[in-house]
Amino acid sequence: MTVTIRALLPAEYPLLEDFLYEAIFIPDGAEKPPREIIEQEELQVYIKDFGKRKADLCLAAECDGKIVGACWTRIMNDYGHIDDETPSFAISLYEEFRRRGIGTELMRRMLEMLKAEGYSRASLAVQKENYAVRMYKNVGFRIAGENEQEYIMVCELKP
Repeated sequence: MTVTIRALLPAEYPLLEDFLYEAIFIPDGAEKPPREIIEQEELQVYIKDFGKRKADLCLAAECDGKIVGACWTRIMNDYGHIDDETPSFAISLYEEFRRRGIGTELMRRMLEMLKAEGYSRASLAVQKENYAVRMYKNVGFRIAGENEQEYIMVCELKP
């Protein structure tokens, strides 16, 4: 299996709907919510008019000609928002491509891209019980705050 990391093309932006749905954390034993959940305003902030805002950057993981994952950033008032200068992360992979290092590579490449674009840090929100917390720590994120269910994590992008 060869995976290529590349920019998501504007014509492919509609795929972000799939990856937004795939990004919803489902605890063990819980049922997946209906797909219409992504139409809620607090989730649409991640993808609506993608490509038209500052820090709208997206990398895709492609395997055998199929996009299997995406990592994207945007300055938005989302769950991981810390200020109006810090891009927030979203990332997801189709289930069968998880836990293979693809997400880690997407994150590392996006952090490099943000640094090259001149950003000094990035943020994200993650459910405390999500196994991805460990990956985020491994690529340089630290817990900067928390609420009952989530950590707010920040990665400082050193020049």
